[in-house]
Amino acid sequence: MKKLLLSALLLTGITAFSQDLKNFRLYSPDADAAKGIDAAVAKAKASGRNVFLQVGGNWCIWCMRFNDFTTKDPQIDSLVNANYVVYHLNYSKENTNEKILAKYRFPQRFGFPVFLVLDGNGQLLHTQNSALLEDEKTKSYSRDNVIGFFRDWSPAALDPATYKE
Repeated sequence: MKKLLLSALLLTGITAFSQDLKNFRLYSPDADAAKGIDAAVAKAKASGRNVFLQVGGNWCIWCMRFNDFTTKDPQIDSLVNANYVVYHLNYSKENTNEKILAKYRFPQRFGFPVFLVLDGNGQLLHTQNSALLEDEKTKSYSRDNVIGFFRDWSPAALDPATYKE
């Protein structure tokens, strides 16, 4: 009887978890992305941070993996929150955000997710092919590469005063 009860509880937990994943939406195809990016840029400017645009869709497993990877690692999460305002820019059959991606020089050519770093004025600083941050051995992302990417494009790294002798 205990085994049956334990199995039932386990099955209920797995079902609930899979429903949460199924209903989880990192990207919003209905969002007005231009307004969302403008708000992120304004917030970044006011706080002395850059904007990190993660372009992808709810259909993209690597997009979800990256979000999970960065938010569950305390050091990476802290690094991101200290230096960036994050916006998830949707790309899906419902909404490709074609005009916005054209403005940023067609980053979708690298596949998904693709990352854009904007400064506090909304100017594109960098486009990052996410495949270069992956770790083939673990079928995930390389912690060192991800930390390096976020450090290399942080406001402090781009500040000329950082390099004065």
